Amino acid sequence: MKLVVVSAGLSVPSSTRLLGDRLAAAAGRATEVDVQVVELRDLAVEIAQNFTNGFPGRALAAAQEAVAGADGLIVVTPVFSASYSGLFKSFFDVLEPEALEGKPVLIAATGGSARHSLVLEHALRPLFAYLKAVVVPTGVYAASEDWGAEGLDGRIERAAGELAALMAGLSVGRGPRAARADSFSAVVPFEEQLAALRPTG
Repeated sequence: MKLVVVSAGLSVPSSTRLLGDRLAAAAGRATEVDVQVVELRDLAVEIAQNFTNGFPGRALAAAQEAVAGADGLIVVTPVFSASYSGLFKSFFDVLEPEALEGKPVLIAATGGSARHSLVLEHALRPLFAYLKAVVVPTGVYAASEDWGAEGLDGRIERAAGELAALMAGLSVGRGPRAARADSFSAVVPFEEQLAALRPTG
């Protein structure tokens, strides 16, 4: 299965990218995935140009294709002004309207303070619900003090496990996006998906 990590981190190295990588690694421990990372920092100019001329550049078009063709997404943004970054939002604004429909998405964010942790529920979850994605129950927020502290590893493993379970369930029989209607006839029933997400033992 194809897993795409969308990272809106701006610095190098980036704690946002680090969180995305750790989530992807945890998902890979739960199920077999082929991981591709989309660094929005590298696409900033093409995203801006897309807004003004209506056409994506080559790199942006490749990123859009990767996201649309993924079996699941991990999306990670730094917190700016108590919300997702403008670059993060702009990328999803230039996707095709149905690109994320029915797609499992794990939401995550990084920030300097734990006070911004509700950004997951107040900003990211509503955005991806609007885009008709299937947002995993557990989001992951990492404040500066969380790195190396107890708790973050557990949240990462839980969220990644939920994503892996949804990817496996929702990708049964999935073909090209044009065949979405046919593929959804083979989707695992929602009750079984929920049961797969519940901890065992």
